[in-house]
Amino acid sequence: MGFHRYVALGDSFTEGVGDPDPHRPNGLRGWADRVAEALAVHQPDLGYANLAVRGRKLGQILDQQLEPALAMRPDLVTVYAGANDIMRPQVDLDALVAAYDAGLGRIAATGARLLVWTAFDPGGSAIYRALRGRFALYNELVRESADRHGATVVDFWRMRDYRDWRYWDTDRMHMSTLGHQRMAVHVLDTLDVSHDLPLPTLPERETPGRAQRLAADLAWTRSFAVPWVHRRLTGRSSGDTVTPRHPDLGPFA
Repeated sequence: MGFHRYVALGDSFTEGVGDPDPHRPNGLRGWADRVAEALAVHQPDLGYANLAVRGRKLGQILDQQLEPALAMRPDLVTVYAGANDIMRPQVDLDALVAAYDAGLGRIAATGARLLVWTAFDPGGSAIYRALRGRFALYNELVRESADRHGATVVDFWRMRDYRDWRYWDTDRMHMSTLGHQRMAVHVLDTLDVSHDLPLPTLPERETPGRAQRLAADLAWTRSFAVPWVHRRLTGRSSGDTVTPRHPDLGPFA
């Protein structure tokens, strides 16, 4: 079937952080733009809105994005949420997904095709590995909610090719341009939409020496880890001054 009104909700993952494009709003492209572009080939009158904003927690996504999305009467909705909650020092996963479930129920009740994501498996990351159990529990609760509402799950946890760091940005938190393209291909295939978007060609794998690895880790700590911790301690977010890239449903361009 063709989609006429596609609305994307979420945080930095859906906003497109890690995939720079100076000619687009917020200087980003991202997997959702790629999906909309492919959908528009089949449905030239496609309306597309992307309400995602980096740093948003699940409650903020529901409070700030759900009502505007429903007002657009979408027939396709994608939602990625929860990662910014999971990485907080404390989180009540049952309460978190209960709120998520209520929001997903409202979207599903409209009859729109609904796609939701599990969180990525951090088992291959020295930084996030300690949270693996929390991620796994969250994912199981999300799968239960998706089953309850007839939503399609994009199972990021099981996409093992993302264990390859060439799919990730230098901040080690967001997908790179190649990662966003790979995700767009997966989403289009999940929707059973024909497209000509190729799987990305990965660059040759580098094998840095110990000194290079230490230098890279130090640069990452200074440029990304320390600012991230500082924002957490001061109650600020990377999205405090950011607005949605495509706040209104309009033609894809």
